[in-house]
Amino acid sequence: MVKVKIKGHEVEALSMKTASNRRALQFKNMIVEKLRLVGVKKDDVEIPLESIVTKKVKASVTWYSKNHRMYYSNNSQKTFIENLYLCLKLLEIEINQVVSGKKTITEFVHEFQEDIAVDDERKDAREFLGLEHDNHDLEIIDKKYKELAKEFHPDTPNGSTEKFKKLNHAHKILRRELQ
Repeated sequence: MVKVKIKGHEVEALSMKTASNRRALQFKNMIVEKLRLVGVKKDDVEIPLESIVTKKVKASVTWYSKNHRMYYSNNSQKTFIENLYLCLKLLEIEINQVVSGKKTITEFVHEFQEDIAVDDERKDAREFLGLEHDNHDLEIIDKKYKELAKEFHPDTPNGSTEKFKKLNHAHKILRRELQ
C-alpha cells in the first residue's frame, strides 16, 4: 500500500480495483460512528455518496457540532471510494487523539471548522493562481505561488500590495485544504 500524507498524518491509501456502493455505505457509516465519539449526532453529518464509486470524484464530510460547521474533503486519489476511505482514516486518527486526550475538542473543532462559502473560495483561489479547478497537487500550487509572489511583491517595479495580499490568501486557503 502507498502512504499518503494528509493534515500532518501518514495514512495508508487504499487501492480498490473493484468497489461497490455497499462498501461506500460502510465507510460512510464508520465515519458517522467515529464522529459520535466526539458528540456529533447522526443527523448532523452529511456525506454525499456517488452512484458510481469508481469515478474520479472528491469525497467530503460535513458535520455540525456546537454551532460550528466542520468539513473535510479529499480528492487526491483515483476514485471516489478511495477518497472516502482517506476521509475515514483521517477522521479516525483525529478523533482517536481527542478520545485519548492527546488533543482537545476545541483543537479538533479548530482543525476542521470551515466557512460555508469555502468551496467558492477554493475555486476563486485556483482561478487567481491560474490553476485548473481540479488541481490538488500541492507542489504545483506552491510553485505557481512562488512565481506570482515574485511578480506581485510590493518591492518589485510592477508589484501590487493588493494582489500580493490576495495571492497570500489564495495560497493559504489551498494549503489548508490539502495539508
